[in-house]
Amino acid sequence: MSKKILIVGGVAGGASAAARLRRLDEDAHIVMFERDPYISFANCGLPYYIGGSIQDRSKLLVQTPEAMHKRFNIDVRIQSEVVAIDPVNKKVRVESIEKGSYEESYDALILSPGAKPIRPNLPGIESSQIHMLRNIPDTDKVKAKVAAEGTRSAVVIGGGFIGVEMAENLREAGLEVSLIEAGPQILAPFDTEMSSILAKELDEHGVNLIFSDMVKGFAEVGEQIQVQLASGTVLQSDMVLLAIGVSPDTSFLKDSGLEFGPRGHILVNERMETNLDQVFAVGDAVEVVDFVNGTKTAIPLAGPANKQGRIAADNVSGLGTTYKGSQGTSIIKVFGVTGASTGNNEKTLQRLGLPYHVIYIHPSSHATYYPGATPISMKLIFDPKGTVLGAQAVGYSGVDKRIDDIATVIRFRGTVTDLTELELSYAPPYSSAKDPVNMAGFAAENILHGLTTVFVPKDLEGRDKNNTILVDVRSEIEHANGHIEGSINIPVDDLRSRLSELDSSKEIWVYCQVGLRGYTASRILQQKGYRVKNLTGGYKTYQMSQFTPKKKDNLTPNVGTPAASKEIAATGAMTETETETGTGTETGTGTGTVTPTVNATAFTTPDSVLDACGLCCPGPLIQVKMSMDPLLDGQVLKVTASDPGFYEDIKAWARMSNNTLLQLTKLPTGMIEAYLRKGVIETSASAPTGAGAQVIQTSNASTMVVFSGDLDKAIASFIIANGAASSGKKVTMFFTFWGLNIIRKDEKVPVNKNFIGKMFGAMMPRGSRKLTLSNMNMMGMGSKMIRSLMKSKNISSLEELIQMAIDQGVEIVACQMSMDLMGITREELIDGVGIGGVGYYLGQADQSGHNLFI
Repeated sequence: MSKKILIVGGVAGGASAAARLRRLDEDAHIVMFERDPYISFANCGLPYYIGGSIQDRSKLLVQTPEAMHKRFNIDVRIQSEVVAIDPVNKKVRVESIEKGSYEESYDALILSPGAKPIRPNLPGIESSQIHMLRNIPDTDKVKAKVAAEGTRSAVVIGGGFIGVEMAENLREAGLEVSLIEAGPQILAPFDTEMSSILAKELDEHGVNLIFSDMVKGFAEVGEQIQVQLASGTVLQSDMVLLAIGVSPDTSFLKDSGLEFGPRGHILVNERMETNLDQVFAVGDAVEVVDFVNGTKTAIPLAGPANKQGRIAADNVSGLGTTYKGSQGTSIIKVFGVTGASTGNNEKTLQRLGLPYHVIYIHPSSHATYYPGATPISMKLIFDPKGTVLGAQAVGYSGVDKRIDDIATVIRFRGTVTDLTELELSYAPPYSSAKDPVNMAGFAAENILHGLTTVFVPKDLEGRDKNNTILVDVRSEIEHANGHIEGSINIPVDDLRSRLSELDSSKEIWVYCQVGLRGYTASRILQQKGYRVKNLTGGYKTYQMSQFTPKKKDNLTPNVGTPAASKEIAATGAMTETETETGTGTETGTGTGTVTPTVNATAFTTPDSVLDACGLCCPGPLIQVKMSMDPLLDGQVLKVTASDPGFYEDIKAWARMSNNTLLQLTKLPTGMIEAYLRKGVIETSASAPTGAGAQVIQTSNASTMVVFSGDLDKAIASFIIANGAASSGKKVTMFFTFWGLNIIRKDEKVPVNKNFIGKMFGAMMPRGSRKLTLSNMNMMGMGSKMIRSLMKSKNISSLEELIQMAIDQGVEIVACQMSMDLMGITREELIDGVGIGGVGYYLGQADQSGHNLFI
């Protein structure tokens, strides 16, 4: 007599069990119940169908009831919900749309009910504007809402995988998106500093991120819905997507005699057997063993669910296979960036009180001399014996295979030494001779062998500044561009000759950009008798730990992306891109990313290419002009530059020279890429001038060059600037040479300078309060007299005038070239000052109604 097996749930775990059972037993009577109309659909693909990456809805349907019956001879009963089980009599009760209520007997029962989205009991939660995403009908509703006329904005609640994927895809669909996360970070499987890279990607693509704030309720306002937060913030949008997590869908089993875990998950053994005879359970509804630490956990992922379904089928058929636990290997795409993790993160290990070490590395995806290499940030966690406990990686390419390599080592209880010994495929387009996985192993081995001691960014908070010295071993230029507060700069190549500058009685904490030069420095110092620690992952890891989302001005995004812009909103969303015409008009979608006004395919093959990398202002602009001069009208020049100021300079140069900047992009590598067409593109009178457009009128702007550092001239310049700004003019003040002293901070800033820089710093007045008069200064008495007279006449002081100008939106720009010559660093300037070159100033002056030189 054949065995009768019932399966409750027809998606991942249930469908896998059904197919495996048939392959093992041709004569078995297999019945699969699914309460929804669809079985075995691609639930992980639902967000990408909503966002438009998957165009064909039918491709989400991996298997149909008819096809499954024909191929596997399985009795598939859709829209049939199992509402109770009777383990004593081995029966289930079914509520079916077609057959009504009835009972079905079984010899073996496999439960795969899955998990359901959490729907908190909050005011207004029943609004029809609040959506969730679990199945195909949910998807159809969300898709229809997104496509509906007038839908321009959405609020996503929850920063887990579904929430982040939906935020991305709603953004790709052209909506204004806010994402609310009650915790301090998105994507809990990642540690905070690693998830920050993914959060930054969302932030830079216009998603409004709100962390550490909880939803208190909802209220419908006409056709829109308000989301009320605990902080008092209110967001208003056209729809809400609720994705705060899932809970096991097991309420129908509460009187069955099954044993449950503390959060309602079904308890099973390694053969997926429950405490009831011939009752098995798989998927998101079961509690499993954490493969790394051995504790009980729940991991709602498709991969484990499919494996568990196969193992349950094996045990129904008597094969005796076992499920050894889950390590939670997962991956996500966030616009152009990929994040993946496996094993335990630091939060889990800290909660369990387990000892561990951590290292960070930032290798390239493949050999850097082969085009297209991009950085990967990797984190490896291992115990004091070297056993690998977990890993996380974020980057643009090659992330998946590195985490899969490490996941495999974890599955075999491997060590960091195993990582160093892995022989992985290599050719320059795909990897490096020392693969990033090998490099992670090398870095970890150095710690275990006592060759280096490391610290992580959070350790800086508790650093004893009296007994430690923080040393930046990067170059002077790198240090000047940004460094950890309180650090001194001794480049690693100068370290041996400058050891006398370090107090050997103190512990030396060194850091570089990504950790490698810091390791070299630590080895030098350690062998010279110093106590030393190296910042693992370097300054890049420190920057990751410091990320905070940009504050968005509009927290009630009830305008959103114009409907006409929806089709092109995703075009500019892959990189930070700006596009301009020769008229000085920028057109945007209102989403924080300006989209190209010219089809990108029109200039993918430029007529001329210029590599201006390594040149400083005004070098790139000179090279651009020389390259543009021989071109004919309409021909296109592609420029790549590494000077940060080039990003603003080239926009101004294009306007000033009557050429067209077709596209301007900041590449992930930090390079700046520009496409310029010779001549101006004719624009129609109907060019966009709405919320996303910025039109600069030459008659309503003022510029001034402040060359002098005299007190009286500084006062005059800021009086004029404030007067012009108050009349509605766009004012730009360009400070050069001695004028830089006006916008220096009054207090001494600890920065590393060469001899010339120190000499200038000692001779020049530090800040506006030390300025002297151009005439009748009388050894400083004149300055005191003029300040006293201004106070008696109720005239604002220079410092008040400066702050007033900043508050009015006056653009204060310091000349980069003058700063370099005079040894003044960005850190020494007051807050709110921008840095620019001659190209930027000339562009502003070209758009100005009048220009002053003071």
